[in-house]
Amino acid sequence: MAPADAQQASGLLQVQVAYSPQPEVVDLVSLALPAASTLGDALVNSGLLERHALGDPKALVCGVWAKLRPLDHPLRDGDRVEVYRPLRVDPKEARRQRYRKTSDRKRSVRSAAAAGPGGQAPEDR
Repeated sequence: MAPADAQQASGLLQVQVAYSPQPEVVDLVSLALPAASTLGDALVNSGLLERHALGDPKALVCGVWAKLRPLDHPLRDGDRVEVYRPLRVDPKEARRQRYRKTSDRKRSVRSAAAAGPGGQAPEDR
């Protein structure tokens, strides 16, 4: 019998708890929990609350596989519990800022190309 099969037979769930304290950094914890465990149990047992000073689990926004779930949500074998950071910028505003940045860059490239090798625009030569 494989180790995963042995754990399922003994009534344990294999779950992961993920938290990203900053962009492109993920703290991922794998746990074996009793069969009747909830999302809140996984958070407490993961050690992420203490390691990242997240405070009270009731104040956190969490989910399972990218779907928001309450702390009393029952877990299934193979679930991935996710702790979400609060947004710093409204997604629509972030999109506007990215658009402005790329359009400014395109304008500067166009004006440099129009200036030609001498650094002057054709009408200035």
